[in-house]
Amino acid sequence: MRVLLLGGTSEARALAQTLHPTVDIVSSLAGRVPDPALPVGPVRIGGFGGVDGLRRWLRDERIDAVVDATHPFAATMTAHAADVCTELGIPHLVLARPAWAPGDAIVVASDVEAAETVAKQHYSRVFLTTGRSGVTAFAGSDAWFLIRAVTAPDPALLPRHHRLVLSRGPYRYDSELSLLRRHRIDVLVTKNSGGAMTRPKLDAAAAQGIPVVMVARPPLPPGVTAVGTVDEAANWVAALAIAIG
Repeated sequence: MRVLLLGGTSEARALAQTLHPTVDIVSSLAGRVPDPALPVGPVRIGGFGGVDGLRRWLRDERIDAVVDATHPFAATMTAHAADVCTELGIPHLVLARPAWAPGDAIVVASDVEAAETVAKQHYSRVFLTTGRSGVTAFAGSDAWFLIRAVTAPDPALLPRHHRLVLSRGPYRYDSELSLLRRHRIDVLVTKNSGGAMTRPKLDAAAAQGIPVVMVARPPLPPGVTAVGTVDEAANWVAALAIAIG
């Protein structure tokens, strides 16, 4: 059985480690991050060219199953994979790490709504962790931003007053607490990515009484099969391999 693993997350790398070399897997990375953390086994980097390109690639490579373990906010790739797999009759699974419980966070539907909330609440020192693409919505803000991302956003899209920190998790509670205090942060803006690697910023904000503005996850396509752990995904692949024979 030949499996396409749509990756780029720690869960995808862990699943590749679990399956390789018993299962013939090809991990696919979007290619937006320079020097990405690579999984074991064969890897392709770059987009497929939309729905048509993905359909053609799956056929050409004789893929028997697709596991989508992309970032929870990679909604376009997830939708394309669901549509093409349904069309071609290819078994398809989404591995989505559990979302964080929002608690007292102000939950919004988009980066634009998060920026509007920051302006309306008159927050002045913002810890912004929505990723490179999420920065654009805040470009016109008068607040000061501590922006943390894996790769640098376009300088033309950055807010006027900011400090940019390029780093990749996991992060520790003590260091996150120190960061919030040192920069006198009065609001944390983040996406509901879930997972343990970046959770400490939420715990540190709670300890400091700092409000959180949280962008909600996009919904999964209707009808997809989804699991929340690497073990569940590995069991799905194993059961499918038995069924295919």
